[in-house]
Amino acid sequence: MLLDAELSQLVLVDYQTRLMPAMFEAPLVLANALRLAQAAKLLQVPVWGTEQNPSKLGENPPDLRALCQRTLAKMQFSAVEEGLGEWLRPPLKAPAGNARSLPKHLQKPSNTPAERLSIVIAGCETHVCLLQTALHLLEDEFEVWVVTDACSSRTERNRDAAFDRLAGAGAELVTTEMVCFEWLRSAEHAQFKAVQALIK
Repeated sequence: MLLDAELSQLVLVDYQTRLMPAMFEAPLVLANALRLAQAAKLLQVPVWGTEQNPSKLGENPPDLRALCQRTLAKMQFSAVEEGLGEWLRPPLKAPAGNARSLPKHLQKPSNTPAERLSIVIAGCETHVCLLQTALHLLEDEFEVWVVTDACSSRTERNRDAAFDRLAGAGAELVTTEMVCFEWLRSAEHAQFKAVQALIK
């Protein structure tokens, strides 16, 4: 099973200015989060951010925040508890007019885009906010892809314990490069060179 850019959304959890200095391998993790967001923008994958208690922990870095369609300020550790699910799966609009009363062969084809149920997620702290958000997304029947090299906790042990638990719960563990190249699928993709430049 490969990721499909047209069915994906990216969620970036709590890369906040007062939190990041305490994170294991923080510069690498933040750089990978930025790469993911830039690749997502190039490939028209929606990007969402979250911030835990931003009045105390600060906002996400401005360059990362600018790549997000919206950023959810939250107090719950799970962003799903504060409405992230509604952003990822907006309610379907009712058909306009009386199209339902027409025979099938006279109805216009639906232009409703496919639901984007593959959630690529990365962030901090892996064993708290990311873990709880991802587990709730799995419960809500999203496919969850955790980008391991764009995730961190204060300690490796906590981060790795979260990865083990997420894999056991059904999440796919991936890396930044895996995501980018699966979204591209081919060296002939119009954005291949632009995405490749982010990785080099």
